[in-house]
Amino acid sequence: MRIAVDIGGTFTDLVAVDDQGRIYRSKSLTTPDDLARGIDDCLKSANVDVTGASFFVHGSTITINAVLERKGARTGLITTKGFRDVYEIGRGNRPEGYNLFFKRPVPLVPRDLRLEVDERLYATGDVLTPLDKNSAMTTIGALKAAGVESVAVCLLHAYANAEHERRLGELLRKQLPEAYASLSHEILREFREYERTSTTVLNSYVGPIVRGYLLSLEKMLADSGFRGTFRVMQSNGGVMSAETAKKMPVSMMESGPVAGVIAASRLGESLDCRHIISFDMGGTTAKSSLIKDFHPEITSSYYVGGYVSGHPMMLPVVDIVEVGNGGGSIAWIDAAGGLKVGPQSAGAAPGPACYGKGGTEPTVTDANLITGRIDPEYFLGSGIRLQRDKAVHAINDNIAKPLRLSLAEAALGILTIANFNMSLSVRAVSVEKGYDPRDCVLVPSGGGGALHAIAIARELSVPRVIIPPMPAHFSAFGMLVADLKHDYVQTFVRELVDTTGAEIADAFATLEKSATDTLTEEGAKTEQISLRRFLDMRYRGQEYTLPVPITEDLRTLTDFSAVRSRFDQLHQEHYGHSAPKEPVMMVNLRLSALGRFDNDLPLAPAWRDEDRGSRGRRPVIFENKPVDCPIYLRSGFKSGDQLDGPAVIEEVGATILVYPGDKMQVNEFGHLVIELVS
Repeated sequence: MRIAVDIGGTFTDLVAVDDQGRIYRSKSLTTPDDLARGIDDCLKSANVDVTGASFFVHGSTITINAVLERKGARTGLITTKGFRDVYEIGRGNRPEGYNLFFKRPVPLVPRDLRLEVDERLYATGDVLTPLDKNSAMTTIGALKAAGVESVAVCLLHAYANAEHERRLGELLRKQLPEAYASLSHEILREFREYERTSTTVLNSYVGPIVRGYLLSLEKMLADSGFRGTFRVMQSNGGVMSAETAKKMPVSMMESGPVAGVIAASRLGESLDCRHIISFDMGGTTAKSSLIKDFHPEITSSYYVGGYVSGHPMMLPVVDIVEVGNGGGSIAWIDAAGGLKVGPQSAGAAPGPACYGKGGTEPTVTDANLITGRIDPEYFLGSGIRLQRDKAVHAINDNIAKPLRLSLAEAALGILTIANFNMSLSVRAVSVEKGYDPRDCVLVPSGGGGALHAIAIARELSVPRVIIPPMPAHFSAFGMLVADLKHDYVQTFVRELVDTTGAEIADAFATLEKSATDTLTEEGAKTEQISLRRFLDMRYRGQEYTLPVPITEDLRTLTDFSAVRSRFDQLHQEHYGHSAPKEPVMMVNLRLSALGRFDNDLPLAPAWRDEDRGSRGRRPVIFENKPVDCPIYLRSGFKSGDQLDGPAVIEEVGATILVYPGDKMQVNEFGHLVIELVS
C-alpha cells in the first residue's frame, strides 16, 4: 500500500492505494497544535493500517506557517566582515512605488544576532583574506552566549569557493553541537548576495522546527508498525527523503499546493492536454499554476509571504500564484461601505459560522450554503453537519442588513467577489504572462475548487473544465505520482563566445555527480535517473536571465549557434523582442535531476460505494433567481454518461456545480469534462 497525506491550513487529506488498485481517502480538520494528530485522525477515518504500507509521502504547511507566523527558531547569521547588513538592506526597488507608508519586511534575524568574521574572497573564488580562526571563535562564542538555536552562514562569494564556509561549519559543529547549522554553499551556489543570504536564513529559521516535526512523525509511524519508505514533498514538484528534508527544509515551503499541480500535469499527459491551468481552492487560499506543454512552469524568484512584504527564496519552485480567498474567507464591509471578501479567514477553528463551532462572521462557505450549492448533510464527507440558521444570522447581521440587501443578494454578492478575487490568480499565471486562457483547460482541485471552477472559467473565457476524481484529495494524489527530484545550480559567468563545450561539460560534471550520489542514496537506480541541463543566459548588460535547455553533447560541441538561437527565441516569447546581434552571456549552470519510479496510479475511481441515480432536487440560486436543480452522486456515473446543466454533483470531499446550459460528459478515466456555453 502507498499512502499520501497533505496537511493544509484547514483540512488534512489522505489518499492510499493498495496493491489491487483500491483507493482509500479521508479528510479531517487540521490540528494546528499537533499536526501529527490530524494525520492519525485521517488514518483511522480511512481505516488504513500503516503496518503493511511500503510507501508514505507527506506534504505540510509547517514550513511556510513558521515563517508567516514568525514562529521559527532563534537564528543567528554569520557573514563576511562588512556585510552583516546586506540581509536587511535588501534591494533598492520598491514593490509599491506610490505607497508612502510602505515598510520593508522585518528580517527574521535581528541585527544583534547578525555577526561577522574576518575573511574575504574575490568573485573568482580566489582568497583575498584568509579566514581568521580567532575571529570565527569569537563570533561563535557570541552566538552561543546569545542562546541561538540555529545558525546561518553566508560568506561573500562562497558559491565560487566553499572552503572558508566548510571550515567555519566545522568550528560551529564543535562549539555549538546542539544548534542547527546551514551553510550557504550547501543550500544555494548562485550569486546575488541578498537572495542567497535570505534563502540560507530561511533554511536555518525553519530547520529545528521541521527536523523535530519529521522526527516525531517518523516515530509515530514506526510505533504504528510502518517499515516502508518515507518521502517528503518539495516545492519543485518532486519528492525527497526525510533525511534530505531535515537538511533542506526550505525546499518544503510550498509542498502541498505544488503536489496538485503535479497531479494536473499527469492528467494532462493522459488526456493529451498540453496547456492546463491548475486551480486549487482550499479553506484559506486559492492557488493557480500554468502547465505548458505538459510541464509546470518553474520559477527561482519566489517570495515567502508575497512579493510586497515577503522574504526572497532563490530555489526552483513550481510557479504558483496565491490569493487570500477560500472557503473560510470572511466577508466584511469596509469604511466606504464596500463589500470585501478575505484575506482574513475563519480557518479550521472556529471555522465558518455554519460549522457551529463558535464562528460568527460570514464566509464563502456560508454563502454557498445559503444559495443551495452545498448540502448541509453531505459536506465534504468530513462528518460535519452544517447549520444553515447560523449562516443566515451571520450573513444577515453582518452583510445583508447593513447593505440593505436580501439574504440571497448578499450571499450571491459574497460569491461574486470571491470568484473575481480567485480569478485574479488564474489571470496572473496566464494573461499577465502572455498566455491566452482560451487555449487552456482548467483543472480544479481542493475542497472548493470544483464548486467555483465554472464561475472562474467564465470570468476568463476558459472553454473547458475537467474535474478529476477526488478533487478534494488531488494534492495528496499528486504526491503519490511525483518522482524524486533535486535541482542544482552553479554560477558560471562567461561570454558565450569565450567558452568551450568541454569547459561547460567539466563544470556540469561536478553537479551531475552530486545529483546521482543523492538520488542513489535515496533509492534510485542508475537506469531511473535522468538529468536535464540548462544554461541561464542573458544579453550583455541585462540583469536577469532565462534558462535555456541544453540537449547537445557538450563534450563535442564547438558551435553554439543553435544554443544562441534558442535563447533568442525564448527571449522573444517571454518579452516580445530579441536582439540576435547582441553579445550573449552565460551566468549559471542549472541541473534538474529526476529519479523516476513506476508510480502510475489508476486515474479512474476504483470504488462505487453509492447507488446510481439522483439524490433528488433542490433550489440553487443563480443570478438572484432560484433554479430547481437535480442532485447527483458522482459515484453513480460511468464512462460516456452525459448531462446538461444546471446540476449539482456531489462526492466525498467536493461538490461540482454545473451551470445552466453547460454540457458535462464522463470520459474513460472518470473525469467530468464540462464544456462551457460561450
